[in-house]
Amino acid sequence: MLPQDLKQIRVLMLNDKENLERALFRLDQGFELQFRLGPSLQGRIVTVETNYPLEGQRFRRNAFRALAWNNPTGREDDSDKFCYLDIKLAGSYQYYFGFGDTEKSGGGYIVVNPILRVGSENRVLPLDCITIQTYLSKCLGHLDDWPARLQVAKESGYNMIHFTPLQTLGESRSCYSLEDQLTFSPEFSPDGQNYNWTDVGALVEKLKAEWNILCITDVVYNHTAANSVWIREHPECGYNLVNSPHLRPAWVLDRAIWHLTTRIVEGKYKDIGLSAHITNENHLNAIRSVLWQDVYPRIKLWEFYQVKVDSAVEQFRNLLRNGVKPDQSKTGGTKGLIIQDPAWGRYGSTVDMNSALKEFVPHSSSLQDIEQCCYLLRQKLNQLNEEQHDIVHQHQEQAANCIVGNVMYERLADHGPKLGPVSKKNPLVTRCFTFPFQDMTLEQEMQMLDEPDKTCHFLAHNGWVMGDDPLRNFAEPGSNVYIRRELICWGDSVKLRYGKGPEDCPYLWAHMKKYTEITAKYFHGVRLDNCHSTPLHVAEFMLGVARAVCPNLYVVAELFTGSEELDNIFVTKLGITSLIREAMSAGDSHEEGRLVYRYGGEPVGAFVQPSLRPLVPCIAHAMFLDVTHDNECPIQLRSALDSLPSSAMVSMACCATGSTRGYDELVPHQISVVKEERFYPKWNHSASLTSTSEVGPQTGIIAGKLALNKLHHELAAQGFIEVYVDQVDADIVAITRHCPSTHQSVVAVCRTAFKNPKTHQYSTDVPPMFIPGKIEEVVLEARTVDRHSGSFKKDDNYINGMPEYSVEIKEHIPLQESAVVNQAGVTSKGRSEFVQEISFKRLTPGSVIAFRVSLDPKAQKLVGALRYFLSQFSLKYRKGSLTDENPAEALKMPLAQLMSKLTLADMNVLLFRCDSEEQEDGGGCYNIPGWGTFKYAGLQGLMSVLADIRANNDLGHPVCSNLRQGDWLMDYISNRLVHREGPLAQIFIICLQVGQWLEAMFTYLKHIPRYLIPSYFDAILVSTFTTALDATYKLMSSFVQSGSSFVRHLALGSLQMCGVGRFPTLPPLSIQIENVPYCISPITGQKEQCCVTAAAGLPHFCTGIFRCWGRDTFIALRGLMLLTGRHTEARNIILAFAGTLRHGLIPNLLGEGRFARYNCRDAVWWWLQCLQDYVSHVPQGHCILQSPVTRMYPTDDSEPCIPAEVEQPLYDVIQEILQRHLEGISFRERDAGPKIDMNMRDEGFNVVINVDPATGFVHGGNRFNCGTWMDKMGESERARNKGIPATPRDGAAVEIIGLCKSTIRWIVALRVKGLFPYDGAKVHRNGKEVFISYTKWNEQIQQSFDPCFWVSGEPMDPNEKHSDLVHKKGIYKDSHGASSPWCDYQLRPNFTIAMVVAPELFAVERAWKALEMAEEKLLGPLGMKTLDPDDKVYCGVYDNALDNDNYNVAKGFNYHQGPEWLWPVGYFLRAKLYFARKQGEETYAKTVTLVKNVLSRHYTHLERSPWKGLPELTNEDGQYCPFSCETQAWSLATVLEVLYDF
Repeated sequence: MLPQDLKQIRVLMLNDKENLERALFRLDQGFELQFRLGPSLQGRIVTVETNYPLEGQRFRRNAFRALAWNNPTGREDDSDKFCYLDIKLAGSYQYYFGFGDTEKSGGGYIVVNPILRVGSENRVLPLDCITIQTYLSKCLGHLDDWPARLQVAKESGYNMIHFTPLQTLGESRSCYSLEDQLTFSPEFSPDGQNYNWTDVGALVEKLKAEWNILCITDVVYNHTAANSVWIREHPECGYNLVNSPHLRPAWVLDRAIWHLTTRIVEGKYKDIGLSAHITNENHLNAIRSVLWQDVYPRIKLWEFYQVKVDSAVEQFRNLLRNGVKPDQSKTGGTKGLIIQDPAWGRYGSTVDMNSALKEFVPHSSSLQDIEQCCYLLRQKLNQLNEEQHDIVHQHQEQAANCIVGNVMYERLADHGPKLGPVSKKNPLVTRCFTFPFQDMTLEQEMQMLDEPDKTCHFLAHNGWVMGDDPLRNFAEPGSNVYIRRELICWGDSVKLRYGKGPEDCPYLWAHMKKYTEITAKYFHGVRLDNCHSTPLHVAEFMLGVARAVCPNLYVVAELFTGSEELDNIFVTKLGITSLIREAMSAGDSHEEGRLVYRYGGEPVGAFVQPSLRPLVPCIAHAMFLDVTHDNECPIQLRSALDSLPSSAMVSMACCATGSTRGYDELVPHQISVVKEERFYPKWNHSASLTSTSEVGPQTGIIAGKLALNKLHHELAAQGFIEVYVDQVDADIVAITRHCPSTHQSVVAVCRTAFKNPKTHQYSTDVPPMFIPGKIEEVVLEARTVDRHSGSFKKDDNYINGMPEYSVEIKEHIPLQESAVVNQAGVTSKGRSEFVQEISFKRLTPGSVIAFRVSLDPKAQKLVGALRYFLSQFSLKYRKGSLTDENPAEALKMPLAQLMSKLTLADMNVLLFRCDSEEQEDGGGCYNIPGWGTFKYAGLQGLMSVLADIRANNDLGHPVCSNLRQGDWLMDYISNRLVHREGPLAQIFIICLQVGQWLEAMFTYLKHIPRYLIPSYFDAILVSTFTTALDATYKLMSSFVQSGSSFVRHLALGSLQMCGVGRFPTLPPLSIQIENVPYCISPITGQKEQCCVTAAAGLPHFCTGIFRCWGRDTFIALRGLMLLTGRHTEARNIILAFAGTLRHGLIPNLLGEGRFARYNCRDAVWWWLQCLQDYVSHVPQGHCILQSPVTRMYPTDDSEPCIPAEVEQPLYDVIQEILQRHLEGISFRERDAGPKIDMNMRDEGFNVVINVDPATGFVHGGNRFNCGTWMDKMGESERARNKGIPATPRDGAAVEIIGLCKSTIRWIVALRVKGLFPYDGAKVHRNGKEVFISYTKWNEQIQQSFDPCFWVSGEPMDPNEKHSDLVHKKGIYKDSHGASSPWCDYQLRPNFTIAMVVAPELFAVERAWKALEMAEEKLLGPLGMKTLDPDDKVYCGVYDNALDNDNYNVAKGFNYHQGPEWLWPVGYFLRAKLYFARKQGEETYAKTVTLVKNVLSRHYTHLERSPWKGLPELTNEDGQYCPFSCETQAWSLATVLEVLYDF
């Protein structure tokens, strides 16, 4: 089994309604394919079905099975849930998925590559190593002679042979027109012998074992030879006039054109200028004239489409006379009034009388009215007949065009076959149908249309249609290809008719199945002939049969769809391994070079990809050929001298390559698959240069091809998977193949000769080349030379080539011995770029030179050292690694060991810190001019960008350019850690050591070739980053350690937000508290505390006095610190805020305590809730209640005390908070006025809070201040909202009541356990001191809540004081007792907070109604609308820069009046889960689906965001808001809490 980091795993994300059937996904055997749920499917019960068989079972295309889901965390979290396939079988496999009642919500195919083996030891032959040569089998002679002729392939370096079909050929002798698919052709057996398939199989195995050559052959499913005996016995296997009567008009036209041929031959049209010798345009015009004046009028094709009007009208008249009424239950459908005769007889079409009776209704039964209807019907039918006549006229026009076009190509065109005079052997055009009878007159033949025993033998020929839809069968009904003569017809072959399945034509399916089994038994692969016209379901079935016989069947095909998307349909459904591509399709060297790059390989310097990564669509694996066997000869279109350099370009491609026999021997013409009957020459190592019956190493370019094929095999086998193509000039192309592990390269410089040098003047000025690295050797240099030994003469018996050319070649020579290179000088481009300048002296057209290039020795050593140190992270770096005898001290300890010493505060520095945080510490994030600034100074900033660059190998990205241009980014990364100054340097000493490790690695990196730097830079950072993450998770709670990827991503928010700044943010803790970090103040030089604090959000709220906010901190603390296991740091923050207590409140803006503002009513209750969470989550958490608190303000009016001057246990602080609230709080903020708030009105600085004696509710605020989280103060003078809170929420805010209830309930429970010394508080009421029991307070809130907050909407509800304000029923009020009563009734998400912290306040049924209303009205893609969209002041787009006259939006006044905030969604989902459990299993299951679906959108955002966070808010419907913090502490925290609740 492979090590886990080397096992290749691909992940296919499933998305609802995503059909990927036209996307190509290729996998190798041994891969694991994982299916995971995309955002649209998370939470649903999804079933993934596949026809990939279970181990040990046979593949059945229509046998699907469901895959089992794996949930690594075992929790209700779909982010890591997957099902998988362990890929071990080659072929094409389908998958689909669905949920609920949707059986198929999406799906696609995967193609698994075969494993090919050669030699007696069954060595693997990688697909990219393949070099194939095609042989026309009929030119091999007797089987005994095959080895001598096939040896040419062996001696030329090929490792695969493609045979055209070996079966008995039809009369035409075309290699692809088979008379009998089952027999080995007798022509291969000499007299007295009878060779069979077993003998062929023995030869094939011998070639595999002894020559390391595999063999494939064609399968031809589309047609059979017209003279096949079996098709005569089983004419139902073809398209004949019995099973396909729609072809009758086309057959009539075909026979008429045949008779036109006979008349032309007989000279019947000489008088109009048309003879058998067609030589000019006038003759073509005469043909067109004869068609219209003689042929078409004679055969009257329109009659096959028309109705006999008189008969139809008479039938209609009789129906009317008999009072027949239309059947209203029947509809005319889409066929119209005329129904085409299914038997396709002349005037056989009929009238749909039911439709006629509906359309032509007489006013009465009188004869006159009936006749009037008959007259109208007659008019209509005549009109329809005329329309059919027009359609046929159009068909005939196209037929005439196609006939004339064919004649012009076959007889006039320079590039055509020049067939000569029209004759019965070479008719005017090829016949489209067979006619196995004696010639007779056209009229006699027409009479045969009524004789089925004869018409069943009129079989349609096969062919191809230019520009046709390859997915359409052109012989089926609905196609007019035959009557329009659009078919380029193969007159020797009958198109086969398979129908929809074996039941439609049993004999044909059985016959072809046996044919397939024979082929698969004896050959290693097949070429699908005419694949694009083969019915897909037929090819699917037959290849399934073949793979049952030969599981690792190699399948190749050539497609002519003209569309990569359509190509993919064939490739995916059939499991085609390689698509044939052709260098001959290139019109110049530039295009040929583009094809080399297109068909395989990664760019040089590509990034190292992770073993587990997404499965992405790809292009089909290419079999890139010099030329295919059925195309024109390159020498005819280019020049003989181009054969070698173009072949070299093909050989440098990172894919399968090959050629056809004759190319290497410089045969200067196409070897016709139809007409060629000569034999291939045999191999003789000593063959004379003028021999036509034998070839040897000196023949043509064989010696060059041998060297190129060996090089091609070596490059693929040794991992030279990176490709670079450089167009040096118009004719010279340099192709580099590079090995990313050894960093060896082979650079082939090819000077093409698309134009004949004898007629084209090539420049003698060859530009020099600059090759980076050290040239180790010249692998080969070869050029085509003219021997001046006579000119080519076509031999009568053997397929001979041009004797006048041969190849001069040298292999594996020192550069100094090169005859092509003039000189080579070494230059240096910077300290790490060593380049050899090459100038040429004999790089003539037709030349090739290939250099083997290594890094210079110093660079090789440095790269080896880099790979050695990287191999501690992955074995993939082991190859090419070298030890450094004197490594830097920092590298002697494994990085994982070093990382294990880091704290989570260290990780904040190493991985995160945004620009403003860094600026506070004297630095900043790295900026690339013209591109931008990284989001973080730490590694995450780089990783966010590199993730996309790596996946796309985007080496042109500005980051990559910056790395190649200089060392600035490397220095920034290491210097930031190594040379950190100030107090942080004291506490981040291990970060310094990590920086030294990076610095040492970068020292190696800086001195390697610059083109390699992006790849290795990424490798170093990925290794460092993943090691840091591993260390991070080990420091966190078991919830995180065993959590899903989503949980872990969210937990990193704890590192984002929680860190130590340059200056202390928290007020001092008691010196009695243990495990408090200290450092030396840069200002006083004294020892001071430096605790971790939590930023509210990045990048706006993370530095200075604006970093810490009471409300934000304690909403986020449970998720970011308690659930992640950061208990000590959470304790320190809780106690520090306790020390700032004043007026019975903790501050919102902390300002180090000295600049605090006590202007919020809710922060203290969030603090108490967080304290409760701490006690419940942390082992022995109740001990915090005894912890000493250093009070900064022992009294409301005291100045800040020095640390430890006044201390008290935490439980006394809690008691003070509760007592002060019960007593009543009333004060005016210190320094009230513009100094602390330039927008607030004077009244807003007055803070009044009390507990309503009637309800127990905490009540406070006024309409000029905003004491809850919805705290937007108006700022616009222009809109006149300055100093007016948008959402004052005075009175009793619902979430505060929930938090208060939760706290009092907890205090009562603590008292019962003996953990809290107070059971109530003494307060003054009406001049008297009274004692208020916490138990009673708890009960009072419980009793008051529902009557005061539930909005029933019932008109007689006794609890409803403002029924006129009710506009939504079945909700909970947002507040109670607001100065503006309307505000109480606004639908906002705040009640869900109360549901989570104090669910006992809510009746289950009512809670569920309210939650459903919130889901319908408030739930957005990522967050919750902060106001009901039906509210008149709702506005979902927040623009803080806008200042206009609109009171409701100016200067961002609508901050909490619609925009969708993320953190409330956490409470909404938790509330839904809680109350869903109370509703039963079905409701809970539906809720889980909702929750997962919502969370999936957060996960998607989190993964895609360069900040790796969740924003503060979005605009309506999840739209991006540029004024939001990009990542917010409470957004991350509350979503993490949902996952914890699952």
